[in-house]
Amino acid sequence: MASGYERKLGLTETLSIVVGRIIGSGIFRTPAPIMAAVGVVSMFYGAWIVGGIITILSALLFAELVAMVPRSGGPYVYLRLAYHPMVAFLRGWAMFFVSETASIVAVALVFSSYGLGLVAQAQPELLADLTVTSSLILRGSIAFVLIWLLTMANCFGVFLSGVIQDIFSIVKIGALLIIAAACFGSSPDFSHFGMEVMSNPDPNAPEAGSLAALFAALRYSFFAYSGWEGATYVAEEVKQPEKNLPRSLFLGIGTVMVLYLLVNTAYLVQLSPQEMVKNKAVAVQSMTNAVGIVGAVLVGLAIMISTFGNVSSQVLVKSRTWHAMARDGLFFRFLGNLSPTYRTPNRALIFQGFWASCLLTMAVVAELVHSDPAKDTLYETIIDFFSFTSTIFNILTLASVAVLRHKLPDLPRPFKVPYLSAVLGLVMILQLAFLFYTLVDALVPSLLGLALTLTGLVYWYGFVDPEKRKSLGHEQILAELQKND
Repeated sequence: MASGYERKLGLTETLSIVVGRIIGSGIFRTPAPIMAAVGVVSMFYGAWIVGGIITILSALLFAELVAMVPRSGGPYVYLRLAYHPMVAFLRGWAMFFVSETASIVAVALVFSSYGLGLVAQAQPELLADLTVTSSLILRGSIAFVLIWLLTMANCFGVFLSGVIQDIFSIVKIGALLIIAAACFGSSPDFSHFGMEVMSNPDPNAPEAGSLAALFAALRYSFFAYSGWEGATYVAEEVKQPEKNLPRSLFLGIGTVMVLYLLVNTAYLVQLSPQEMVKNKAVAVQSMTNAVGIVGAVLVGLAIMISTFGNVSSQVLVKSRTWHAMARDGLFFRFLGNLSPTYRTPNRALIFQGFWASCLLTMAVVAELVHSDPAKDTLYETIIDFFSFTSTIFNILTLASVAVLRHKLPDLPRPFKVPYLSAVLGLVMILQLAFLFYTLVDALVPSLLGLALTLTGLVYWYGFVDPEKRKSLGHEQILAELQKND
């Protein structure tokens, strides 16, 4: 169709989107809270390995979905096909107004923070007179410029976006390998790999080395792996999606898991578990120990490169969900059009940038009125507030593989999950256990995130045409698939 997307993304670009979406700031920020939660080196690795395995098994389930229904929008499309359309709508509503757009802001702030840090090291006199207030405003301003720079870049066609992903994914992987090489090559201390149990100063924290401690750590491990499903958001722009999307998921997640284990081992040969917990910026401290101040500068550059590419991929893939929802009449209708020139959802991109700017402004204001404005807590706050709600929709999306096999058994499936009962059963057990523990461990943030999600019911019942709600069953998606074929 003349108004449809153009298939310009090959396996390389799709793989780059997967890698680019996963590798952001997590590998630089989450090792400390993971080690603090588990207190044992062996379980520290366990959190990364379990998180990676569950991610790979989840990707196996997604591969069947995306090969069967190669439409842009990602999980929103699968939820709408498998359940009542209100479920898909609430997922999209929560992602836009809460977690997904806020994630763009959080990573953009990490970029600006490390950028200012590098300037402070290179030209300290430039920032010497900054107050806490002016420093926060400057940090927010840099993040604002980054968000809009990448929003505009994504408005000029998906091919340009794909090239950006290729470049920054290669640079990210290279940066992580350089960090690993530097840490291993400079007096590595392997005595840190003992089984010593650390005492956690928080009396409410689970016992070190316990199963409860592992689930507490998985909240951060899952966050570090999050974004792997990003390529499914641009399914209608991928060449041979039934082949390239499953391949990109497996290759991308497998590559990132190996990199994460390598880099975390590199951290541990430079930092003891206690030092890792004490220093949130474990990558910076590890490189400083390995090669001095030059190491801090190098890792700062690596984090800026990583976060720049991550924000770019987030801006690219997430806008497709808002466009898909608007196209279906479940979101603001003016977001449902594509650019006639570039075949990109420019209105959705710009509206996403606008809301991200609003969240950024609120975040900066919140930091200014914080009792300790110099303390950066935004990153952990995002994880704690929305892990519970996101897990609910993850569980529903993964379960939709079995639902659709029962509901639409004759739909062509270019890829089928082998041993579905075993794979889905294992994923569901761990996801449900994680959901329960997250609710218990972070009750208030979990309930607040759920309450914010349910505000979408006001829009659903107040602004979505009742006749439209009735016509949004799986029949419409099937008809569109047949038309495209």
